[in-house]
Amino acid sequence: MSRIIGIDLGTTNSCVAVLDDKQSPETLSAADGERTIPSWVSWDAKGQTSVGTRARRQAVTNPSATVFGVKRLIGRKVNAEDVSWFARVAPFRIVAAPNGDAWVRVHGQPISPQEVAAHILRKIKQVAEEAMGEPVTRAVVTVPAYFDDAQRQATRDAGQIAGLDVIRILNEPTAAALAYGAHRVGVGRRLVAVFDLGGGTFDISIMSVDNGI
Repeated sequence: MSRIIGIDLGTTNSCVAVLDDKQSPETLSAADGERTIPSWVSWDAKGQTSVGTRARRQAVTNPSATVFGVKRLIGRKVNAEDVSWFARVAPFRIVAAPNGDAWVRVHGQPISPQEVAAHILRKIKQVAEEAMGEPVTRAVVTVPAYFDDAQRQATRDAGQIAGLDVIRILNEPTAAALAYGAHRVGVGRRLVAVFDLGGGTFDISIMSVDNGI
């Protein structure tokens, strides 16, 4: 059974980590040495995709077919206020799916946010497999604490499209608190403030850790 990777699927950048032999998290690097992957996907006129830095470089010459910020759209309705704002400022087209979900249109073809996110997750999977030297099929993916059930399920669906079994969706503040070691408080209660200075939003979460839970 393959090891489980941890994925931060970010609005602006994404990264991947795995527990090493000492059960300490290790952020994995791509072949070029970069530890983060820009969360950008671009399509050329023939429908071929580029992901990450290569996609971001096409933003000037191919803006209408270069998608970023898909985390703002996944699991969302096109008439949501923040989605409507994003549609006004994004250089690519955001359209309504038959069920009212927010999709993008690239070269005349509608594409779901799950498919866009799957391209990013597939790239992350490739980085992990090359760094670890073994196949990767399972992952834990972090999401903002405010993600609702539809957004979480859509993230799972994106993982499935990318060939990953998303065994758990973890709130980003919870992941930060676990990395800090807040869960190791054996006795007593602790309040932990987690600041998430992300590429898309700036959030704060207050967590209560009581006897390690």
